[in-house]
Amino acid sequence: MYVKAADGLRVPMEEHPRRYIEETPVHVPDTAYYRRRMADGDLVALPEPDSVNEEARRGKR
Repeated sequence: MYVKAADGLRVPMEEHPRRYIEETPVHVPDTAYYRRRMADGDLVALPEPDSVNEEARRGKR
């Protein structure tokens, strides 16, 4: 899933606590940690980019 940090926040990565998610969208695994951060309002879920959606469609054929 693609996420970015809410305005003004830096959210630590689950496996790399000294690396942060900021305003640039990043792909993260669908884990309880990231879902909890979204529920708390620290992370904002974004739609998958078209290139990722196209690759997923090609893989399903």
